[in-house]
Amino acid sequence: MSKIGLMVCGNSGIDYIEHKYDIVVIRSILFMGKEEYTDYVDITAEEFYDRLEKNPSLTPSTAQAATGVILEQYEEMRDRGFDEILVVTVSAKLSGTYEGCMLAANMIENCKITVYDSKSVGYPESKMILEAAKMVEDNKNMEEILEHLDFIRANHVFWFSVDTLRYLVKNGRLSGASGFVGSLLKIKPMLGLTKEGKIESLEKIRTTAKASARVIEVFLEDAKGKDIEPFMIHANAMERVNLIRDEILKARPDLGEIKAYPLTPVVGAHAGPGTVCVGYILKK
Repeated sequence: MSKIGLMVCGNSGIDYIEHKYDIVVIRSILFMGKEEYTDYVDITAEEFYDRLEKNPSLTPSTAQAATGVILEQYEEMRDRGFDEILVVTVSAKLSGTYEGCMLAANMIENCKITVYDSKSVGYPESKMILEAAKMVEDNKNMEEILEHLDFIRANHVFWFSVDTLRYLVKNGRLSGASGFVGSLLKIKPMLGLTKEGKIESLEKIRTTAKASARVIEVFLEDAKGKDIEPFMIHANAMERVNLIRDEILKARPDLGEIKAYPLTPVVGAHAGPGTVCVGYILKK
C-alpha cells in the first residue's frame, strides 16, 4: 500500500487548530507597506489585526507560494518516504494556490500528487485535511479519502458579514460587487460561498447589528433539523462571535458548542478586520 503524505495551504487556518498529525503547510506571503511576511511564521492573526487596528490606512496584499517552493516541499516529502501526496487547497476561485500546486505536481518524479480543490476556505478546508489524516491513520486508500472529502465539500456552507467591502473589492475576491461600490462604507452586507467556491454578495444590510441578526436567522433556517458540526471564523471580532454564538445556542442547545477559529492574515487581508463567519458541515 502507498505511503500517503498530507499537505494543506495556510488559508485553511490549520495553524490555529491543535492536532496530532504530520501535515505540511503551504504558506502564502503577506505584504504590509514595504514589509513582507510569511503567513503564521512571521506574523500571526492576532498580530496582523492589531497592526491594522493601530494603522487603518494600511492596505495589505498577498501572494501565493511560489511554484518552486511548493515543488521543494513535494520533494522533501518524497525523500521522507511518501510515494503519494494529497494536497488540499483553498478554492481555486479565490487563489492561484491550486494552480501552483498542479504546476509543481507536473514537475516532480517518482511521487504521485493529488491536488484537491476544497472549493472553500478556512475551517472547512482544515476539516478536510484532518479527516484525511484520520483515514490515512486507518489505512484507507486515496480513493476512499477523496470520496469522503467530496462529501464534506458538497455538504458544507457558510455565511459572513464584513465591516467594510473595501478589502474584498480592492483585491477582486467579491463576485457581483458593482451594486455595492457606490456606498461601500455604509453597507455591512451578508455574503456567502457558492458551490463553485466563489464569494458572492447575498443581501445589502446597513448596520452591523442587523447583519449579525440576519446571519443568525439564515443559519438557523438552513440548519433546521440537520445533524451538523457548526463553526465560526473571525477577524479579531470576538465580541460579535460571542453574541452570535449565544443566540444560535439559545435556539439550538442540542449543538452543544460552536468553536470559533481565527481568520488567518492572508485571508483577512481580503476580508478585512471585523469579519465574522458562521457555517456548518453536515455530518454523515
